[in-house]
Parts: sequence; C-alpha cells; structure tokens
Amino acid sequence: MSAASSADATALRSMMVGYEAAQVVYVAAKLGIADLVGDETRTSRELAERTGAHEDALHRVLMALASIGILRDLGDRRFGLTERGRYLRSATPGSLKRAALLSGERSYRAWGGLLHSVETGETAFEHVFGMRTFEYMAQNPALAGIYNDAMSASAEERAAAVVGTYDFSRFRSIADVGGGHGALLAAILVAHPALRGIILERASVVTGIRERLADPGVARRCEVVAGDFFQAVPPGADAYLLSHIVHNWDDARCGTILRNCRAAMAETGTLLIVEEVLPARVEASASAQRALMADLHMMVITGGRERTEAEYRALLARSGFRLGRMIATAIGESVLEATPA
Repeated sequence: MSAASSADATALRSMMVGYEAAQVVYVAAKLGIADLVGDETRTSRELAERTGAHEDALHRVLMALASIGILRDLGDRRFGLTERGRYLRSATPGSLKRAALLSGERSYRAWGGLLHSVETGETAFEHVFGMRTFEYMAQNPALAGIYNDAMSASAEERAAAVVGTYDFSRFRSIADVGGGHGALLAAILVAHPALRGIILERASVVTGIRERLADPGVARRCEVVAGDFFQAVPPGADAYLLSHIVHNWDDARCGTILRNCRAAMAETGTLLIVEEVLPARVEASASAQRALMADLHMMVITGGRERTEAEYRALLARSGFRLGRMIATAIGESVLEATPA
C-alpha cells in the first residue's frame, strides 16, 4: 500500500469514528466542564465532586478531551482549559456550548436515522423521535431554550457578516420573517439608525425577543409581531428578510412562505434570503463539505434542504420573484436578492 493510500485509509477511519469526539464534546458541555475549570486548574476528583460524575469514568473523558485539544493535561490528574476549550464556556463571546448541547441531545440521535431518510425520502428525525422537530421542541421547552439560544449565538456571527456585506441604507423598513430573537435585525438597525424593523415570530418566542432588544434606540424602532409565516406576513415593509428559514422546508412549504411575502410586498419591494448556497458541481474541499453536510442535516432534522443557485432561481420564479444578485458573505453564506417578477 502506498503512503498516499495509507493516508487516505487513516483519514477515512477518522471519519468513521467522528461520533466519538462529538459525544466527548457533548458530555463536556452537558457537565459544564469548561465553566467549572475556567481560568483555574481542576483535578478529576474536584470535577467529579462538582458534577456528581463517577471519578474514574470522568477522568478518562477528561484525558480524551485533552487529546482533542479541549483541555491541557497538567499531570497528577489535573487539567486546565485550552483556547479551543474556552468556546465551551457559557460566557465566551461566540460560545459553542449551546450548539454542543443541541448536537448531543437532538442531532446525534436523529443522524442515526440517515439511512432511513435515504431509503424512504422521509425525515429521519420523525422516524427516530416519532414527531416533527418543531413539535418535539414544543413538548420539550428546555431543549427549545437551548435551540433558541444556539440559534441566537450563530445569528450574531451571521449578523456581522451580513451587515458587513449588504447595504441596507436604501430601505426605510425591513421585516425579518421568522427572525428568532432578533440578533440579525438588531444589528441592521444599529448600523442604520433611520431604518425601522418588524420581527415576525411564533408567540412562544416573542417574549424572548423583547427581553433581548436591550438597546432603547433599537427597541423603539422595532415592532414585534406574533404570528405564523405559513398564514400571513406583516404588510408594508420595503424589504423582507428570510435568514435561515427557507432551508428548513421542502419546496411546497417554502412556496407558501414566499408567496405570503410576495402578497405582503409592494411591486417595488425586495426579498432577501440568507442561506448556504450549494455548488453546482462538487469537488472535495472544506467549503463543499460544510455545505453538503448542512444539506444532509436539513434532510435529517427538518425534511428541508440547502439549494443551488439554479434551484433557488426556480423556487423563487414559481413564487412570483426574480432572483437578481447573489452576494457571498465572509462566513460562506450568501445574501440572495430577489424582486417581484
């Protein structure tokens, strides 16, 4: 066997056991290891006492965490936190703790049903959990809270990328349809003090939005509307924003959302979609892997999908829109700009 093929076999073996690292990181997040270690050092015994875990079993996990660069093994069963590990602390800017919890408590189990999705075309999450993902979260408010917090954390990074990429200054008002806790719209309003905003979200999320709009200048310019984008969208805005919404749904459900936006919009309005855009042709690369794994994630979790530029163009055309510009952001997602056809 050549050195090249041996390296390929090693890489493939690493892919095959990716679940191991995923679960080790999840356990660390669930037990709050990074928060407990903080800027200090802790022994396995101290961490076991604070978490209620079995000391020897926890020590073995801590060593595994050191092997993947989350902790530093200082000897004598004592550990410190690495710079990478700091992203599992709750208060770290850009913290990934909630994302790790969501991955371990929802995504990990659902991905075990990938073969079912491939064989049947059905959503793996429904096969594994017996209901749709949003129904499941409605019945599990603790997980729903983790999900909303994780989405808000990722929205902050997305907000910086979108505001740095797209010029919103020509609009007087913008409606963020399914805007979560408002991180993206708030960033847009901060960057454009003359702009007014509307957030449409489910009633269960609305309270969290009002709590997070701490900037009085933003809060005064932002109307929060409880509703269902499958039923109707608030009328009268100059621009309608769908950030990480379209990929959650199949074409039929997306068509309903898009037509509701079209019905609410003037002929001079603009539709903005923020999503990953799949390459038309795939070559092995980190960016292609991210995009295609994101597509499979939507198939597994929601029954939705990521799409190519051509697929977005066709989807928008069927819903009364014409796709114009597609602007790449610094984080690999794109802002798709469409206007009424």
